[in-house]
Order: sequence, then C-alpha cells, then structure tokens
Amino acid sequence: MRGYYTADEVRAAEAPLLASLPDGALMRRAAHGLAAVAAAELRARTGGVAGRTITVLVGSGDNGGDALWAASMLRKRGAAATAVLLKPEKAHAAGLPAFTAAGGRVAAPSDELGLPDLVIDGIVGISGRGPLRPDAAALVDRIEAPIVSADLPSGVDPDTGAVDGPAVRAAVTVAFGALKPVHALGAAHCGRVELVDIGLSLGDAGITALDAADVGAAWPVPGADDDKYSQGVVGVVAGSDGYPGAGVLCTGAAVTATSGLVRYAGPCTNEVLAHSPEVIATADLAKAGRVQSWVVGPGMGTDDAARRTLRTVLESDVPVLVDADGLTLLAEDPDLVRSRTAATLLTPHAGEFARLTGTDPGPDRVASARALAADWNVHLLLKGRATVIAEPGGRIFVNEAGGSWSATAGAGDVLAGIIGSLMAAGIAPARAAAVGARAHSLAANLAARGGGADLSAGRGTAPISAGTLLAHLRESIRVLRAGVSPEEMPASS
Repeated sequence: MRGYYTADEVRAAEAPLLASLPDGALMRRAAHGLAAVAAAELRARTGGVAGRTITVLVGSGDNGGDALWAASMLRKRGAAATAVLLKPEKAHAAGLPAFTAAGGRVAAPSDELGLPDLVIDGIVGISGRGPLRPDAAALVDRIEAPIVSADLPSGVDPDTGAVDGPAVRAAVTVAFGALKPVHALGAAHCGRVELVDIGLSLGDAGITALDAADVGAAWPVPGADDDKYSQGVVGVVAGSDGYPGAGVLCTGAAVTATSGLVRYAGPCTNEVLAHSPEVIATADLAKAGRVQSWVVGPGMGTDDAARRTLRTVLESDVPVLVDADGLTLLAEDPDLVRSRTAATLLTPHAGEFARLTGTDPGPDRVASARALAADWNVHLLLKGRATVIAEPGGRIFVNEAGGSWSATAGAGDVLAGIIGSLMAAGIAPARAAAVGARAHSLAANLAARGGGADLSAGRGTAPISAGTLLAHLRESIRVLRAGVSPEEMPASS
C-alpha cells in the first residue's frame, strides 16, 4: 500500500531533519536522488551521460536549489549544463555557486535554449500554488526535450493535482521523501514517478493506494470448504426495456469477478441469461431471493416504478451499491441512505456528483468526496482517471488508472458489478471499491493493448468498448493475483 502526504505533512516531517542535519544536507540528499534519476533517463534515451546536454529551469526557493545541485552533480559526470534563472536575484544561495563551480553555464529566460537532451524542472516546489507565471510558461512552451520534474511538475497543485493554467507536463517526476497527492491526482502531468528516500519519518497517510499485490491478496477465491453461497451472493437490479445492455454488463461483471452466485431482478432476464446463463434471474424483485449485497441503478430508469425499487433495495439490511439512475433518484431523497444502518456505496461521476450535491467536485476532489461521504453517511467512489474513494470517517483510497481507456459508455456498469460482487464476498465497501477500481482500470489497459499478461510487450493501443473491457476482466484479476507491480501496467493513453 502506498501513502500520499500533503505539503504540510511533508514539511512537518522535514523539520526535525533540518534541525539535526548540517546545513544543506537534506537538499543534497534530494539532489543526489534527482541526479541519479536524470542520469538513468539520459542513459535510457541517449545511451550515456557524458557529452549529453541538460537545461535546468530554476525558480526561487528550495526546488531551484535541488535542481542546481543535481545539475552540478551531472556536470561532474561529463554532461554540459545550462541553468535558466527565472528569478536571478532569488536563486539558491548555495546551489548556484556549486553549479557554476562545476562548470555550469547560466542563462536568462530569453536566451536560446538550443536542443538539450533533457530538461530538469526546478521552477516551484510543494509551496507553490497556481499556474506557471507568464515568463515561466513561455519558457516551458519552447521546450521539446523530455522533462524531469523535481518533486512535482511546476504549475500543478501539490495537494489536489489541479491544473488551472499553464503547467509542466513531465516525462518523469522525482518525489523527495514521500509521495504527494499530486502524484496520483495529477498523474497525467507527472509521467513516471520515482520516489527517492531522504530519511523522512512519516505517520499513517490520509490518502492511500493499493498496490497490485494488495489487490491480488484481497481478491476472493474459493477455499477448500467453500460453496456457491459461502463465497457471496450478489443481487443486481439494472437495465430496462430501453437499456438492456446495462443489465447485461453489470451482471456479467459480477459473474466474472467472483465465484459465488449472482441473482438478477429486472425486465432484462432474457438478455441477461443469453449472455450469462449461470445467473438466477427474475423479473420480480420480491422473488429474487436472499443476497449479501445489492447493486442497483445502472440503466434502470427514473420513473415511479424505479423509485419504488430503489426504496425497497435500500430498506434491506445488506450493503448496497447505488449507481447511475439510482443516483439520480437518490438526489431527490438523500434520507433514503442517511438513515441506513447497513453500508451504502455511491459511485458517481462528476456530473452525478453535481446532481447529488448541487455543485461539481471542483479542483479539490478529495475534499469534495470526503464532505459528501460524511454528510450523507455513505462510502463514495468518485470516478475519474484518478478515482477517489472516501469513507464516512474521512479515510481516502485513490486509484490512478494509468490512462483513460475506461472512459466509454457502459464501463461504469461493469465497475458496479465488480464492486458489488466483492462486497457480497465480505470485503468492506471502501476496500471493495479500491480493489474493484484497480481491476477495472487494468482490464481497460489490457483491452486497449489487445490483452495478454505480458504487460511489457510493445503492442500498440486502440479504443475499447465496455464489452471489451469486461472480456479482459478475468485476465486482469489473474495478473493482479500474480502481484504484478503498478510500474509494469500498460502505458497510459
């Protein structure tokens, strides 16, 4: 499990080290890690370090110092280095002399950059907020070389990952001492994230992500004494005459995800059974039988009959996942879930979140998810490339999908079926959501790659459909149960 720490938490962890270590020692630890990653990137891209050229974008503050020290180390390894000082009068007092003493060249933002092999972004650090200033934005816009960012891409908020103007889009980001929320929530700008140890002592993180091994270990598989009932029975209420596919996809995902039993209640029994004959299907909710969890909402409509069905399901004493049309109905009567004693998991995208609350999630998606979960006494999965999962008590899971291949019609129906089946197997709602979201995103990536467990193979990618995603779910689970690490997942879109 990986933890993500806010800027304030990191600064608090740095304080005792800064007080106990010689002046500048902590910065040089960070710079050494940055230089090592930059050197590895140069070798991978150009075949070496000596004789290559790097440009360092230097702002005021410690990130500029980190970049200058790292460049001085690379200069000693034979790389030619130029430092572009965005605020010369505020350049780091120790880093700049070290850089020039190593033979580095100093330039102004208006100077010709040439064609460096690599650029190091040291414009702003975790204290920075807002987009790049115009001079920095113009400089970054001229860059064609791959960028390695020091701690975070400049212009991206460290705690929310939000981008509200010009920002660096890095090929690699070197995180100093701890992962920050930006590394998951703003992953599209971070590129590959490399964590370097600088000796921080950190407590429990308020935001966590499950590794592949965590997901694989949590996935329910049949034991020696299990039968179809003991492994969890999930009930699915999805689909309508106008949207039978929602019932097919949601139920099919539940069937694929676990080895228990799936019951379907709704008007699409023929379509569901044609695709998944192992399902026990009925058109009458009252005849569905006992379940350990319910999934309700995908494609079921928002008429009075659907409203009565939602109410009946929420009156049960088992965990319930509400998605899609169920969320639209729930927005009219939040007390249906506020008063429940059993767990409820809501799975909105941004538009459905706005329907529930009256406002969109805004730039701080973690805070918005936490607030709704606490206010409504629910577990919440807020969809996105970085899916945010909040417990009523404030704990957050995040799943960075590695791409946006699952942004396709019906993919949410598949996700609901996966998570519902995991809840039926006894996994707590927030963890079931985190486990399910990870398998769902990996299935989408595998589908885009054309399948296969060899994630390092040099396949191209292509758009997918929800049906293709579902077809790759079993392979996704197999890969995760083998403990394949996040870095081995397919490349993003």
